[in-house]
Amino acid sequence: MCFDLDSSPPIPVIRGAAVSHEDLTLEADDGNRFAAFAATPEEPSEVGVVILPDVRGLYRFYEELALRFAERGMAAVAFDYFGRTAGASKRDDGFEYMPHVQQTTTPTVQADVAACIAYLRERGAHRIFTVGFCFGGRQSWLAAADQTGLSGAVGFYGRPAEAAERAAELKAPILALQAGADQNITAEDNAAFEAALDAAAADYQLVTYEGAPHSFFDRKQEEFAAASEDAWAKVVAFIDTHS
Repeated sequence: MCFDLDSSPPIPVIRGAAVSHEDLTLEADDGNRFAAFAATPEEPSEVGVVILPDVRGLYRFYEELALRFAERGMAAVAFDYFGRTAGASKRDDGFEYMPHVQQTTTPTVQADVAACIAYLRERGAHRIFTVGFCFGGRQSWLAAADQTGLSGAVGFYGRPAEAAERAAELKAPILALQAGADQNITAEDNAAFEAALDAAAADYQLVTYEGAPHSFFDRKQEEFAAASEDAWAKVVAFIDTHS
């Protein structure tokens, strides 16, 4: 499990921020209809964020994360991966996601990312970033290769192999926020990622939080609060720098 079902992003709520939100059904170019959640600041924003969830798709955690971005003046859309195989309706906590994860492909996920980007652009956002977690972290980096005009791509504890293989194709800066105690993504994996990015002369920053487990940002344990706070600060700084 990537996070507890009742967890919330470790980001302070800005009380009184004027934000609107809505459930959406978006459509990709291949006709796929999928669920999404949009959070919008009261004042029009030129910065938009596409949130790529972990393997379980669209959950409350990512809707709350979209709201945290909107409270800080950025329009945000979080979306679900499984419209092609599970439909566009919301699902309960008992949803068996892995059979659907296994049917996703990078091209289909990126088609849905493109639809989210189009939604944000239609509403005035010109500088678009992707922010992904776990499965979505990898796909966020790949968006830097597959999407046109992306301003930057952030990935939390994503598997780096595919992005490393495509390092020369990256067209936007990337930020990688990795977990030092991740049992499935090793220091060697991250070193190979850095080497590939260096060889491609990519614009990147890779940060490893020593002792932090996979999904440290999504878990409620207070022992990861410092890593989560620093990671969030780096996300905001990355967006500010490249906006």
